[in-house]
Amino acid sequence: MLKKVVLTNINTARSFPVIVDTDDDQKAILGAGKAPNETAVVTDIVGVDEAVHRGTTKAPGKEEMVTLFGGLARCLERNISTVKSLELISGRLSTPRYRGAVADIAQKVLEGEKLSDCFGMHPDLFTEDIVALIRAGEESGQVHEVFRQVARSNDKTQRVLKKLRAGLVYPAIVLVLAIAVVIVMSFTLVPAISKLYGAMHVTLPVATRMMMAFSQTLIKQPYFVLIPIIGLGALFKYWPKIYRIPRVQLTLTRVPTVGNIIRKSAAMVSFRCLSMLLHANVRISTALEISARSANHVEFEQFFLRVRDHIIEGMSLPEGFLMESHLLGPDGRMIAGVVQMAGETGGVNELLDEIAADYEEELDIIAGQLDKIMEPFMIVFLAVVVGFLIYAIYGPIFNLSQVLLPKKPGAPVPTAEVSR
Repeated sequence: MLKKVVLTNINTARSFPVIVDTDDDQKAILGAGKAPNETAVVTDIVGVDEAVHRGTTKAPGKEEMVTLFGGLARCLERNISTVKSLELISGRLSTPRYRGAVADIAQKVLEGEKLSDCFGMHPDLFTEDIVALIRAGEESGQVHEVFRQVARSNDKTQRVLKKLRAGLVYPAIVLVLAIAVVIVMSFTLVPAISKLYGAMHVTLPVATRMMMAFSQTLIKQPYFVLIPIIGLGALFKYWPKIYRIPRVQLTLTRVPTVGNIIRKSAAMVSFRCLSMLLHANVRISTALEISARSANHVEFEQFFLRVRDHIIEGMSLPEGFLMESHLLGPDGRMIAGVVQMAGETGGVNELLDEIAADYEEELDIIAGQLDKIMEPFMIVFLAVVVGFLIYAIYGPIFNLSQVLLPKKPGAPVPTAEVSR
C-alpha cells in the first residue's frame, strides 16, 4: 500500500510530500525521514491514484542501494545505533519501495530481529549474496565494513552498466526512427504510387507489393500502428525477464561484440561477489552457490555450481576452476591459472577481486567506445531499410519499358500482368 506523508517544517511552515510503500502509518513516517522540527500527516493512496503512482514512480535501482549501504557504513563507523542509522538514511532515499523497506527493517530490528534476517525479508531489493554478507558481518562484528564493500561494489558495477546503457541510446533511436519512417511513408507516399502503378497495369516487384499491402492494412486498420510501439515498450520494460531465459542468453553470447560484453559483465559481477563472500569468511561451497545466482548468466551459473560440486567431492578450488574453465569462454584458462597461482600463494579473494577489476576496466573502455562499435551495424541496418524502400518505390519504374517500349520495331506491345 502506498502512503503519502506530508512533512511540514514548524519554523517555515513549508510542506514537502513523500510517498512511502508500506502498510503502517508509523512506518510511513519513519520511511519519510521525518526530522525533529517537522510535523507529519499521513494519508492512504488507493484505487486509481495508487495505480498511477506505481506506474509513474521511479523504480528501485542500484543507485539507491549505494546510497543506503554507503550511508549505513558511515553511521555505524561512528557508533550510531542501527535503528538511528536507518532513520537518518531514509531521508536520502528517493523511491517509495526503498523507504518502506528501510522503515520495515528498522521496526523489525526494534523488535529484536537479526539485521540479516530483516534484510532477507525483502528479496526483491536485497539479493541472497547481500544477505549472506550481512550475516557474515554480524558474526565477525564487521557489519559496517560489509556495508562499505557492498556500496563500493554496486557503485563500480552501476557506473559501468550506466555507460553501457548510454551507448545503446544511439541504436535505439535509429531503430525507432526507422520504424517511424516506414509508418509515415505507408500513410502518405505509398498510397499515391499505388494508384499510379495500378493504372499502368505493370508487374510490380515483391517489395512493392509488400509495401502496398502493409500500407493498405494500416489505412484500413490504423490501430495496427500501435503494435510496434507496444512491442518496443514491452521489450524495454520486460527485457530483464526476457534476458533470464537461457536460450536468449546463449544466443546473445554468440553474437560478435555483444557476446563479449555479456561475458565480461557476468564475470565482473560474479567474481566480485565471490571475492567479497570469501573475504567475509563465508564457506566456499556456499559462496560459490550464491555467486552462481548473482552472475545472471546461464553459463557462469553452471560454472560455479559445478565447481561447488567438485569441492564437495573433495577437490580444491583451483582444480575445480581448471576442470570447468571451458564454461568461461576464451578467458577461462587464464582465470583458472590465476586461481591456481592464488592457491599456492594464498589470497584467493584478492586475486578474484583483481580479475573483477580488470574486467571492469575493459568494460569501461568498451562502454566509452560502444557507439563507435555499434556504428557499422547501424549503417548496415539503415542501408537495408533505405535500400528496401527505394527498391519498393522506384523499382516498378524500370518495368514501365514493357508497356511503353516494344522489344523490336513493329512488334506488338506484350500484355502485362495486372498487379495484385
